[in-house]
Amino acid sequence: MHRLLAILLLSIAGSAFAQAWPSKPVRVVVPFPPGGGAEAAARFLALRFGQTFGQPFVIDNRPGGNTVIGTEAAARSAPDGYTLLLTGGSTMSIQPLVFAGKLPFDPLGDFAPVTSVSHFPFFLLVPASLKVNTLAELVAFVKQRPGQISYASNGSGTMAHLGMEMLKQSTGMDLLHVPYKGFGPALPDLLSGRVGVMLADLAPVGTHLRAGNLKVLAATSRERSGFLPEVPTVAELGNPGYEIDVWFGLFAPAKTPPDIIARLNEDARKYLTLPETKEAFARVGHEPLYSTPEAVRARIASEQKMFAKAVKDANVKPE
Repeated sequence: MHRLLAILLLSIAGSAFAQAWPSKPVRVVVPFPPGGGAEAAARFLALRFGQTFGQPFVIDNRPGGNTVIGTEAAARSAPDGYTLLLTGGSTMSIQPLVFAGKLPFDPLGDFAPVTSVSHFPFFLLVPASLKVNTLAELVAFVKQRPGQISYASNGSGTMAHLGMEMLKQSTGMDLLHVPYKGFGPALPDLLSGRVGVMLADLAPVGTHLRAGNLKVLAATSRERSGFLPEVPTVAELGNPGYEIDVWFGLFAPAKTPPDIIARLNEDARKYLTLPETKEAFARVGHEPLYSTPEAVRARIASEQKMFAKAVKDANVKPE
């Protein structure tokens, strides 16, 4: 009887705690440098949550270690609803394969998914000064200079890194990998031609595309992107089956009260399905993407299986 009463009291206390949340600012860890698509998505969501829940949702950029530093910090935070994480497939689906059992967190065990947030294609980019205008011309250009042309990524083991390695395998290009700590730090070298190629989303490069400083050769999506419908896909340019769909999701540390997860998910559903949200995300080249926590978990498990061979074949290692 006493035990049953204790359980009942704990349940009531836990429910009251969740209802009182949030009573102070909430931190949203973004394990990427400022200025990229992850921060843009996080800021849209943080602004909405702040309006809904009456407390600031503060972005905390924690880049480094191929997104591992910020993600580990979030995993080790108290599961009280005051620390959230916004990251995506690079962290949750690819890094476990790259680090092969040495990752200091378990994407499926140490986090409670809240919802997916957005998705988007990468675009294959070259500096305006490079005398190629199509993927075929790039392949021919590189093959005439094996091992002499480098490509930039936003870090080893990221989706952009793996996507380029898959493209190398598909086309036979011999390119050198130069990892950076984000797309922002890589851009000056791409613009100057110090590196010749990069896969990136529109958020960090849109201004340079509009200014004519970069050229876009292909999209990584299965079908042409509505953002740049004139740009062909890698698949339709003679590489059937090639597809990179990049996504971001919102996570909380494991054991965060389910009521808090449910409240966040429900408000995200309302926000991410609004027409004005689609317009806002489109400005940074994203499409909003709501999902249940279970769907996020299923996507991570599926991608880990799907990318395992590509990571092994490309011999992708942490750097």
